[in-house]
Amino acid sequence: MNTSDFITLLAEHQDKSLLFEYAPGMLVGTNYHITEVKHITVDAVDCGAGTDFWKETIIQLWESPGELGKSDYMSTYKALAILRKVGKMKSYEMDAVVKIEYGNTMFHTAQLHIADFEIKKDQLILKLTVNPTDCKAKEVCGITTETHAEEAASCAPGSGCC
Repeated sequence: MNTSDFITLLAEHQDKSLLFEYAPGMLVGTNYHITEVKHITVDAVDCGAGTDFWKETIIQLWESPGELGKSDYMSTYKALAILRKVGKMKSYEMDAVVKIEYGNTMFHTAQLHIADFEIKKDQLILKLTVNPTDCKAKEVCGITTETHAEEAASCAPGSGCC
């Protein structure tokens, strides 16, 4: 989901509570805060010497230990107000992919993609996912789907391939 779509989604559901599902059935606690909004520029070189450039909007969530047991989630209205305030201070790249940065004692800190959303009564639930790493230079490096599958199948512990 890009930044424009994310902000539009929040604006369409300002009357709802905003929940984040970071793994199936696992929700960020009611005590979360938006602690940082990052406007990131990635200028990369891949393993095949290809260059790439893109922007990301990363929204960091943090669970406040002082608010454990809080009964209500942040409203979508409040989250949107925070993002709009940030946008006045530092302009968004509206085509930039949005990622949610989150971690707790049971889940390593990660930058999660918004895979989907669900409306459930008075809640907007954002479904987050981890995207696995990938080789962007498969063709240059001679990696095909068949080669990758064969390597994975033959890469048993002790086989010497890894």
